[in-house]
Amino acid sequence: MHNFRNKWVVLSLVLLTIYPIFVLSYVWRECFFSDFQGGKSGQLDAYRHTLASAVVAYTSSPKVVDLVTACMERKGRADNLMDRHNNLIGAKIGLTAKSFSQIHTLVRQQVSKGTENAIENSQITWLARPYWGKSLFW
Repeated sequence: MHNFRNKWVVLSLVLLTIYPIFVLSYVWRECFFSDFQGGKSGQLDAYRHTLASAVVAYTSSPKVVDLVTACMERKGRADNLMDRHNNLIGAKIGLTAKSFSQIHTLVRQQVSKGTENAIENSQITWLARPYWGKSLFW
């Protein structure tokens, strides 16, 4: 019994390490090749959050998206509110996607319909251009 528990702990730790690497690698690769503009708080940042949340909701559970959002986006700043908004939309996309390969297309469509300072719960949002931070890559 003791040996089984040790193997379970090791397996759990490996999965907890590999899963975030998988999600982050996929999302950052898609962002790197994306034509969306704006670093922090811009359209590209909205895309990144929505895509990551969709992937996590599809591959695990929207509850995991809620947990990560609660931990990472606690402050009441405008960029945290934007991220929470887009994470929620991403989680819904992940729940409705019929396949993993469909996630990217659904997220791109939603971001393309998004706007600066959106007030609709179903619309992707980002901050006004003067509030965009540096590029996510350089």
